[in-house]
Amino acid sequence: MSRRRWGRGPARAGGAGGAAQVRTGAVAGTARVDRRTKALTKRLRPGDVAVIDHLDLDRVSAEALVACAPAAVVNASASTSGRYPNLGPEILVSAGVPVLDAVGTGVMTALAEGTRVQLDGEELLADGEVLARGRRLTPELVAADAETARAGLSLQLEAFAANTMEYLRRERDLLLDGVGVPDVRTPLEGRHVLIVVRGYHYKEDLVTLRPYVREYKPVLIGVDGGADAILEAGWKPHMIVGDMDSVSDAALRSGAEVVVHAYRDGRAPGLERVRRLGIDAVVFPATGTSEDVAMLLADDKGASLIAAVGTHVTLVEFLDKGRAGMASTFLTRLRVGGKLVDAKGVSRLYRSRVSDAQVLLLVLAGVLALVAALAVTPTGQAILAVTGARLDGAWAFLTGLLPGVGP
Repeated sequence: MSRRRWGRGPARAGGAGGAAQVRTGAVAGTARVDRRTKALTKRLRPGDVAVIDHLDLDRVSAEALVACAPAAVVNASASTSGRYPNLGPEILVSAGVPVLDAVGTGVMTALAEGTRVQLDGEELLADGEVLARGRRLTPELVAADAETARAGLSLQLEAFAANTMEYLRRERDLLLDGVGVPDVRTPLEGRHVLIVVRGYHYKEDLVTLRPYVREYKPVLIGVDGGADAILEAGWKPHMIVGDMDSVSDAALRSGAEVVVHAYRDGRAPGLERVRRLGIDAVVFPATGTSEDVAMLLADDKGASLIAAVGTHVTLVEFLDKGRAGMASTFLTRLRVGGKLVDAKGVSRLYRSRVSDAQVLLLVLAGVLALVAALAVTPTGQAILAVTGARLDGAWAFLTGLLPGVGP
């Protein structure tokens, strides 16, 4: 490997994690390495350098990375492969996060967790030694990649159609007749259900859905980390559904009923964790994703309406899930049918409503207008005089009851 001296000029302090700007386009920080982006973001701190292996970086993962405020992101794989115009790279670059892309999978084993690394141009270094080279993403490169990737949509749609037919063949009994849906103790019959996935814009949607939750008191179902999102919003989940890989122990101990999503053959890796916590759980074997399982469960148990927060609704969002997950989500939405309402639309409707402060100002303006109208008419003046006299009498009575108050 070639060697080079790191640091051309005085360093200045960077983020909270100790990152340092050395010169334009060069940053340094502590490396956090993980092939699973979702797992990495749990321990990523501001100023760290995130080292991931994420082909076609999706929107949810990119937003989670941005929220951690890393000094930079190094991706072993191509952030955009050209299969479809994924959204992750644009989110990172727009947020000002330096991205070194497609450096090769060797960096995942060559770089140890906690190593102090530097990102200079298109090179990743440690102690002045070049560990990997890649492509430094810019807004222009990201836009060009997205344009090229749009040409791959037709192939992805063909693969989606084939995968949909295969999924329907395997799960037709579950989708059409509800065969295999387990019994749960949480009453869902005739009730509204709010399913929360920690996905796209879930925080904003939960804030704007507060009036809905207050009025309808829906059953709150958290999909894995969605249970923590419910707790963060100030509520308690009634049910937690998922493979239990991203939900906290605190959420699992909140008293919610736990439904562990298992593989079709019955294997449930998350069940052991739940049992270690001393929690009884229901097992639901199914091929689809955990959010699909939550929707099928709510529909089968008689929910009158299902509102979804953070789930996938657009074509690009489906593609962001990968072909393995697209078919189950698509067919589940067809199965649930008219019961399903996406919270994005509901939240937009709530945003367009008049705020409480505006209503209060309107009422006060009306009262002032009424008082002004009464003050200019003989009848109104008489009414105001009588009202004033009664208020004076009431005040005199109250002050007479309190020693030391009044004349």
